[in-house]
Amino acid sequence: MTTGTVRVSRAEYCVIACAEAWRDNGEVLASPMGLIPSVGARLARRTFSPDLLLTDGEAMLVGLDGEPEGWLPYRRHLAMVTGGRRHVMMGASQIDRFGNQNISCIGDWAQPARQLLGVRGAPVNTLNNPVSYWVPKHSTRVFVPKVDMISGVGYDSAAAAGPSATRYHRIPRVVSDLGVFDFATPDHSMRVVSLHPGVSVEQVREATAFELTMSAEVAHTREPTPEELRLIREVIDPDGLRDREVGP
Repeated sequence: MTTGTVRVSRAEYCVIACAEAWRDNGEVLASPMGLIPSVGARLARRTFSPDLLLTDGEAMLVGLDGEPEGWLPYRRHLAMVTGGRRHVMMGASQIDRFGNQNISCIGDWAQPARQLLGVRGAPVNTLNNPVSYWVPKHSTRVFVPKVDMISGVGYDSAAAAGPSATRYHRIPRVVSDLGVFDFATPDHSMRVVSLHPGVSVEQVREATAFELTMSAEVAHTREPTPEELRLIREVIDPDGLRDREVGP
């Protein structure tokens, strides 16, 4: 698609959609996992969410130029996690209509067909601070009716566990290479927020193994501003690595 006379790639729409996950978050720790979420978080910090905190992935808070701004020891990091002061964007090998996420195994737990990363920090993340998801290849293998194992906790699972599980639980959005989704429905099932330009409703339905809630007229993911495009292309990702994760 084009903005004026400038062509915008699918990857750049994905960056914009990821960046929007941190809009109006205030002074929280952004923890993007993956290239395009990382570009999105850095873009958000440079534009509409200047209070975001970014790290070097280890023990330092970093500024816009990547230079250290402060120290973030593991103990303090965990304190932010357990108090809802961090917004993570994780990946998902599977995700279902209520936002349960699986990164552990495919198939039956007793004898899985495929071993993945393991549960890792997904339960703590999802129960203690907002967690969004990034899926670079939207398909029925990822968007499934029911995950094979719950790693990240979805809305139905959190509700079943009671108030202690729902206090900080929130899934602001899911971004894929086809569109943007949230859970702003009465039963907290997945809803289409927008589709990236060039993507049809039929494409998304065919690539999703459960029924999505959507309005009669589905919006398009917003266009990047000229300044946002400049920052993405010249400052944050001048080598164009984003296009390796999401093709044309």
